[in-house]
Amino acid sequence: MRQYNEGSGIKVLDRAVAIVSAVAAGDKSLAELSDATELPRATAHRIATALEVHHVLARTDRGEWSLGPALPGYTGGPSPKLIAAAAPVLRDLVAATGESAQLYQLTGTTRTCIAAEEPESGLHNVVPVGSQLTLTAGSAAHVFAAYSRIDAPFGDNDLEQVRADGYAESVAEREVGLASVSTPVFQPDGALVAVLSISGPAERLKPSPAAKWKSELLGARNQLERAL
Repeated sequence: MRQYNEGSGIKVLDRAVAIVSAVAAGDKSLAELSDATELPRATAHRIATALEVHHVLARTDRGEWSLGPALPGYTGGPSPKLIAAAAPVLRDLVAATGESAQLYQLTGTTRTCIAAEEPESGLHNVVPVGSQLTLTAGSAAHVFAAYSRIDAPFGDNDLEQVRADGYAESVAEREVGLASVSTPVFQPDGALVAVLSISGPAERLKPSPAAKWKSELLGARNQLERAL
């Protein structure tokens, strides 16, 4: 069935929409994308590559086109693929550490918890899914500031250290008695898609949450990025 429609009179826009619509129905190889839209392969490739630059599309490890991380940001909701991939990672992280684990996405001037897992018992930090937290304090805020263009009260040296280490930590910075360590999660195309965090009582995690759980956190990040 022909999916390409030039009804708006703006040919490149109609073609771009046709390509996104085709990919939304399922990941597509270049040949499949060309067939679905009835566009020449060279045209489909050129437009899809331009959409990838803007993170509207992305490439899978099989070289197929998939929806990119920008679209959930436009619609205000997290990617179902990201949520599904994160669920077992968060469960494993909580089982390994006994602390709470969260996944955050950047939402304008806040960070929103899009997935979380809590230990079954004991004193722990609870961040309900949907919570919108500050970008001015906390380890996750440091990570977002290091990899995104946001206004944040962190120094350049601090953000350079986050990028060098691949994680950030905080103790009683956002909330008294709370500590955390966070790391960025990247799409295969290199775009920052989320921040993964471990958090818990400062009494258990101080003086350095990273020294205690860095290995587990970075391993979980690698697991999640492989799933993406």
